[in-house]
Amino acid sequence: MGSATGLTAAGLERVHAAAGRHVGDDRVPGLVALVACGDQVHAEALGNLSAGGPPVARDSIFRIASTTKPITAAATLALAAEGLIGLDEPVDRLLPELAGRRLLPELAGRRLLRRMDGPLGDTVPASRAITARDLLTFTFGFGAVGEMFASPQPWPVVAAAQQLRLATIGLEMWPAVQPDPDTWIGNLGSLPLLAQPGERWMYNTGASVLGVLLARAAGQPFGEVLRTRIFDPLGMRDTGFWTADTHRLATAYQPTPDGLAVWDEPGGSWSRPPEFGDGAAGLVSTADDLLAFARMLLCGGTPVLPAEAVRAMTTGQLTAAQRPAAASGQGSSTAVPGGSARRCTTRARSAGTAGWARPGWSTRPGT
Repeated sequence: MGSATGLTAAGLERVHAAAGRHVGDDRVPGLVALVACGDQVHAEALGNLSAGGPPVARDSIFRIASTTKPITAAATLALAAEGLIGLDEPVDRLLPELAGRRLLPELAGRRLLRRMDGPLGDTVPASRAITARDLLTFTFGFGAVGEMFASPQPWPVVAAAQQLRLATIGLEMWPAVQPDPDTWIGNLGSLPLLAQPGERWMYNTGASVLGVLLARAAGQPFGEVLRTRIFDPLGMRDTGFWTADTHRLATAYQPTPDGLAVWDEPGGSWSRPPEFGDGAAGLVSTADDLLAFARMLLCGGTPVLPAEAVRAMTTGQLTAAQRPAAASGQGSSTAVPGGSARRCTTRARSAGTAGWARPGWSTRPGT
């Protein structure tokens, strides 16, 4: 794709061919592909914003789903650099809901299930407090695991999470149902953990919790934390938890046996401010905004992160004991605090490449 002098014609032809293979009635109606090498940037807009709808443009807006996670991780490290949180400090000071069990008052202190698929009342004590680093590495003891999706019946904890409108594990991850942050974290705190803090990698929920933690640490809504620490300094003007420019927003689809079915329309869930800004999968953005974020990492964090934070975001963080759960469905090891960017050992083109890949068992449309 590139050479010592930059992007090549042959490389750009491969980009066009690869992108084009994903556009179609049984795939996605349209997409934007962008590659950059130094100051050279090449972007292609293919297909339509919806089936039979207007054409995609370079500045079209998409729900970026789990690509929200590395942005949440960067904001976490930015607040850590400001001294507002400590990565190895227990989160109990800012998230007391995770220190106890409001709906199960007979359980003293933090508890976890004896079996992940077992009844909610069959618990054992947690070994230690949860830290911000646990949330960043998705090892705080709660989240989505592949076994959930293989079970013929919903696990009790999955059913309870759905009833509490967490929209963070299980087969339904619908952001429109999530309540306000205080209610959301209280509901999460009413459930037992699935594993000891620091023991096992579990997808998704850690980033959602980080949004609540950062908002409380900064004393402002999570969307404002992202705007002031990440979006405004990088010029990411089209990134946020909703957009008023719905004419630029693509329709979201999910596959069904009968073809693509509409999951969310431009005038749907992302056309108005949500009650809960989900740090795991809530943002919309554009290709150029994501390029600005990627270039910040390539430039050593300027102007939003110290260089040591970027080094952490591109260095493996999981221990040997934590890595097997992350590798199932991933083929990679975590390269960013929060499971939010990955050094893809089976998908990367060369050693030292950092990127993002979602679990193969993820069921959220568009992840």
